[in-house]
Amino acid sequence: MNGPVIGVSLKMYFGYGQTLSWCRSIVDRVGDHPALRTVRLFVLPSFPAIVAAAEIFAGTPIAVGAQNLSTADGGAHTGEVSGAMLRESGARYVAVGHAERRAMYGEDEATVAGKTAAALRNGLVPVLCVGEPRPAPALDAASECTRQLASALRTAPDGPVTVAYEPVWAIGADKPADVPYIAAVCAELRDRRPDLSVIYGGSAGPGLLTRLGPAVDGLFLGRFAHDPAALADVLDEAGTMGSPA
Repeated sequence: MNGPVIGVSLKMYFGYGQTLSWCRSIVDRVGDHPALRTVRLFVLPSFPAIVAAAEIFAGTPIAVGAQNLSTADGGAHTGEVSGAMLRESGARYVAVGHAERRAMYGEDEATVAGKTAAALRNGLVPVLCVGEPRPAPALDAASECTRQLASALRTAPDGPVTVAYEPVWAIGADKPADVPYIAAVCAELRDRRPDLSVIYGGSAGPGLLTRLGPAVDGLFLGRFAHDPAALADVLDEAGTMGSPA
Protein backbone atom coordinates (compact mmCIF):
# COMPACT_ATOMS: atom_id res chain seq x y z
CA MET A 1 0.00 0.00 0.00
CA ASN A 2 1.51 3.33 -1.10
CA GLY A 3 -0.85 5.83 0.55
CA PRO A 4 -0.02 8.56 3.05
CA VAL A 5 1.92 7.71 6.21
CA ILE A 6 0.94 8.87 9.71
CA GLY A 7 3.20 7.97 12.60
CA VAL A 8 2.79 8.57 16.33
CA SER A 9 5.65 8.41 18.84
CA LEU A 10 4.53 8.31 22.46
CA LYS A 11 8.10 8.99 23.62
CA MET A 12 8.17 8.50 27.43
CA TYR A 13 5.06 10.50 28.26
CA PHE A 14 2.85 7.57 29.28
CA GLY A 15 3.23 4.77 31.80
CA TYR A 16 2.41 1.18 30.91
CA GLY A 17 -1.26 1.23 31.85
CA GLN A 18 -1.79 4.66 30.34
CA THR A 19 -0.20 3.49 27.09
CA LEU A 20 -2.56 0.55 26.79
CA SER A 21 -5.55 2.71 27.70
CA TRP A 22 -4.55 5.15 24.96
CA CYS A 23 -4.18 2.30 22.45
CA ARG A 24 -7.69 1.05 23.27
CA SER A 25 -9.08 4.54 22.86
CA ILE A 26 -7.40 4.79 19.47
CA VAL A 27 -9.00 1.53 18.36
CA ASP A 28 -12.39 2.79 19.53
CA ARG A 29 -11.94 6.14 17.82
CA VAL A 30 -10.13 5.34 14.56
CA GLY A 31 -9.72 1.56 14.31
CA ASP A 32 -12.25 1.38 11.49
CA HIS A 33 -11.60 4.85 10.07
CA PRO A 34 -12.20 4.74 6.29
CA ALA A 35 -8.90 6.53 5.66
CA LEU A 36 -7.03 3.44 6.90
CA ARG A 37 -7.90 1.72 3.64
CA THR A 38 -5.09 3.78 2.10
CA VAL A 39 -3.30 5.52 4.98
CA ARG A 40 -0.52 3.69 6.79
CA LEU A 41 -0.78 4.43 10.52
CA PHE A 42 1.88 3.28 12.97
CA VAL A 43 2.35 3.83 16.71
CA LEU A 44 5.66 3.73 18.60
CA PRO A 45 5.17 3.03 22.33
CA SER A 46 7.91 2.36 24.87
CA PHE A 47 9.58 -1.05 24.65
CA PRO A 48 7.61 -2.85 27.41
CA ALA A 49 4.25 -2.02 25.79
CA ILE A 50 5.01 -3.19 22.25
CA VAL A 51 3.60 -6.71 22.59
CA ALA A 52 0.44 -5.60 24.41
CA ALA A 53 -0.10 -2.73 21.97
CA ALA A 54 0.22 -5.10 19.02
CA GLU A 55 -2.42 -7.33 20.62
CA ILE A 56 -4.76 -4.37 21.08
CA PHE A 57 -4.29 -3.27 17.46
CA ALA A 58 -4.70 -6.81 16.08
CA GLY A 59 -7.52 -6.90 13.56
CA THR A 60 -7.01 -3.24 12.63
CA PRO A 61 -4.65 -1.74 10.02
CA ILE A 62 -2.67 0.02 12.77
CA ALA A 63 0.96 -1.12 12.99
CA VAL A 64 3.26 -0.99 16.00
CA GLY A 65 6.91 -0.10 16.19
CA ALA A 66 9.70 0.89 18.55
CA GLN A 67 11.43 4.14 19.37
CA ASN A 68 14.96 2.76 19.19
CA LEU A 69 17.02 -0.38 18.50
CA SER A 70 20.55 -1.69 18.80
CA THR A 71 23.06 -1.71 15.99
CA ALA A 72 23.69 -5.38 16.86
CA ASP A 73 21.40 -8.36 16.35
CA GLY A 74 22.47 -10.18 19.52
CA GLY A 75 25.26 -10.77 22.00
CA ALA A 76 26.71 -9.08 25.08
CA HIS A 77 24.93 -5.73 24.79
CA THR A 78 23.41 -5.13 28.20
CA GLY A 79 20.31 -2.98 28.16
CA GLU A 80 19.95 -3.00 24.36
CA VAL A 81 17.09 -4.39 22.26
CA SER A 82 17.80 -5.93 18.88
CA GLY A 83 15.88 -5.48 15.67
CA ALA A 84 15.43 -9.25 15.54
CA MET A 85 13.66 -9.24 18.91
CA LEU A 86 11.55 -6.24 17.96
CA ARG A 87 10.37 -7.97 14.81
CA GLU A 88 9.59 -11.13 16.78
CA SER A 89 7.63 -9.03 19.29
CA GLY A 90 5.35 -7.64 16.60
CA ALA A 91 7.09 -4.40 15.69
CA ARG A 92 7.04 -3.33 12.05
CA TYR A 93 8.59 0.15 12.32
CA VAL A 94 11.41 1.66 14.36
CA ALA A 95 12.53 5.26 14.82
CA VAL A 96 16.20 5.85 14.06
CA GLY A 97 18.31 8.94 14.64
CA HIS A 98 15.77 11.11 16.44
CA ALA A 99 17.20 14.47 17.46
CA GLU A 100 16.72 13.61 21.13
CA ARG A 101 18.74 10.42 20.74
CA ARG A 102 21.49 12.32 18.98
CA ALA A 103 21.59 15.15 21.55
CA MET A 104 20.89 13.34 24.82
CA TYR A 105 22.54 9.96 24.21
CA GLY A 106 25.43 10.84 21.93
CA GLU A 107 24.27 8.97 18.85
CA ASP A 108 26.62 10.01 16.06
CA GLU A 109 26.18 9.46 12.35
CA ALA A 110 27.97 6.12 12.41
CA THR A 111 25.52 4.90 15.05
CA VAL A 112 22.53 6.15 13.05
CA ALA A 113 23.84 4.37 9.96
CA GLY A 114 24.34 1.18 11.96
CA LYS A 115 20.83 1.31 13.36
CA THR A 116 19.33 2.00 9.94
CA ALA A 117 21.09 -1.06 8.54
CA ALA A 118 20.04 -3.17 11.55
CA ALA A 119 16.41 -2.20 11.06
CA LEU A 120 16.38 -3.09 7.38
CA ARG A 121 18.19 -6.41 7.71
CA ASN A 122 15.62 -7.45 10.32
CA GLY A 123 12.61 -6.56 8.22
CA LEU A 124 11.72 -3.35 10.03
CA VAL A 125 10.91 -0.06 8.34
CA PRO A 126 13.28 2.58 9.73
CA VAL A 127 11.66 5.91 10.43
CA LEU A 128 14.85 7.81 9.78
CA CYS A 129 14.82 11.21 11.45
CA VAL A 130 16.78 14.04 9.85
CA GLY A 131 16.74 17.76 10.57
CA GLU A 132 18.84 20.90 10.75
CA PRO A 133 19.72 22.11 14.27
CA ARG A 134 18.61 25.74 13.85
CA PRO A 135 16.60 27.86 11.41
CA ALA A 136 18.45 28.45 8.16
CA PRO A 137 17.68 29.33 4.55
CA ALA A 138 15.63 26.46 3.13
CA LEU A 139 18.30 25.37 0.66
CA ASP A 140 20.91 25.24 3.45
CA ALA A 141 18.54 23.18 5.60
CA ALA A 142 17.87 20.87 2.68
CA SER A 143 21.60 20.41 2.08
CA GLU A 144 22.13 19.41 5.72
CA CYS A 145 19.18 17.00 5.69
CA THR A 146 20.19 15.31 2.45
CA ARG A 147 23.71 14.93 3.83
CA GLN A 148 22.30 13.23 6.95
CA LEU A 149 20.17 10.98 4.73
CA ALA A 150 23.12 9.89 2.60
CA SER A 151 25.19 9.19 5.71
CA ALA A 152 22.47 7.07 7.31
CA LEU A 153 21.92 4.99 4.18
CA ARG A 154 25.54 4.46 3.21
CA THR A 155 25.72 0.89 4.56
CA ALA A 156 22.01 0.07 4.49
CA PRO A 157 20.63 -2.90 2.58
CA ASP A 158 17.71 -2.40 0.25
CA GLY A 159 14.29 -2.01 1.79
CA PRO A 160 11.53 0.51 2.48
CA VAL A 161 12.55 3.61 4.41
CA THR A 162 10.38 6.39 5.82
CA VAL A 163 12.22 9.67 6.30
CA ALA A 164 10.89 11.90 9.07
CA TYR A 165 11.97 15.47 8.42
CA GLU A 166 12.03 17.12 11.84
CA PRO A 167 13.76 20.49 12.15
CA VAL A 168 15.41 20.23 15.54
CA TRP A 169 14.39 23.78 16.42
CA ALA A 170 10.70 22.97 15.75
CA ILE A 171 10.50 19.91 18.02
CA GLY A 172 8.37 20.85 21.02
CA ALA A 173 7.89 24.40 19.72
CA ASP A 174 4.64 26.32 19.72
CA LYS A 175 4.21 25.88 15.97
CA PRO A 176 5.79 23.93 13.10
CA ALA A 177 8.11 25.31 10.47
CA ASP A 178 6.50 27.37 7.71
CA VAL A 179 4.85 25.46 4.88
CA PRO A 180 7.14 26.75 2.05
CA TYR A 181 10.19 25.91 4.16
CA ILE A 182 8.98 22.34 4.82
CA ALA A 183 8.06 21.87 1.18
CA ALA A 184 11.47 22.98 -0.06
CA VAL A 185 13.37 20.61 2.23
CA CYS A 186 11.09 17.65 1.54
CA ALA A 187 11.40 18.22 -2.21
CA GLU A 188 15.17 17.91 -1.97
CA LEU A 189 14.90 14.73 0.11
CA ARG A 190 12.55 13.21 -2.46
CA ASP A 191 14.87 14.16 -5.29
CA ARG A 192 17.70 12.22 -3.67
CA ARG A 193 15.62 9.06 -3.23
CA PRO A 194 12.25 9.16 -5.05
CA ASP A 195 11.31 5.78 -3.53
CA LEU A 196 11.28 7.17 0.01
CA SER A 197 8.22 8.23 1.97
CA VAL A 198 9.00 11.67 3.41
CA ILE A 199 6.89 12.76 6.38
CA TYR A 200 7.11 15.90 8.52
CA GLY A 201 7.43 16.07 12.29
CA GLY A 202 8.15 18.92 14.67
CA SER A 203 5.07 20.36 16.37
CA ALA A 204 2.88 18.72 13.73
CA GLY A 205 -0.84 18.60 14.44
CA PRO A 206 -4.31 18.88 12.91
CA GLY A 207 -4.57 21.26 9.98
CA LEU A 208 -0.92 21.05 8.92
CA LEU A 209 -1.34 18.17 6.47
CA THR A 210 -4.05 20.06 4.60
CA ARG A 211 -1.76 23.10 4.29
CA LEU A 212 1.18 21.00 3.12
CA GLY A 213 -0.81 18.96 0.60
CA PRO A 214 1.37 16.93 -1.79
CA ALA A 215 4.57 18.50 -0.46
CA VAL A 216 4.81 15.64 2.06
CA ASP A 217 3.75 12.00 2.27
CA GLY A 218 2.37 12.34 5.79
CA LEU A 219 3.14 13.42 9.35
CA PHE A 220 5.08 12.18 12.36
CA LEU A 221 3.06 13.18 15.42
CA GLY A 222 4.02 13.60 19.04
CA ARG A 223 2.09 15.25 21.83
CA PHE A 224 -0.78 16.42 19.58
CA ALA A 225 -1.76 12.76 19.07
CA HIS A 226 -2.24 12.22 22.81
CA ASP A 227 -5.83 13.32 22.14
CA PRO A 228 -7.49 10.58 20.03
CA ALA A 229 -9.81 13.22 18.55
CA ALA A 230 -6.80 15.10 17.17
CA LEU A 231 -5.46 11.91 15.58
CA ALA A 232 -8.89 11.32 14.03
CA ASP A 233 -8.76 14.84 12.58
CA VAL A 234 -5.37 14.15 11.01
CA LEU A 235 -6.67 10.91 9.52
CA ASP A 236 -9.61 12.83 8.06
CA GLU A 237 -7.07 15.05 6.31
CA ALA A 238 -4.87 12.15 5.22
CA GLY A 239 -7.86 10.38 3.73
CA THR A 240 -8.23 13.17 1.19
CA MET A 241 -4.61 12.97 0.02
CA GLY A 242 -4.72 9.79 -2.06
CA SER A 243 -1.38 8.30 -3.01
CA PRO A 244 1.67 10.46 -2.39
CA ALA A 245 3.37 12.12 -5.32
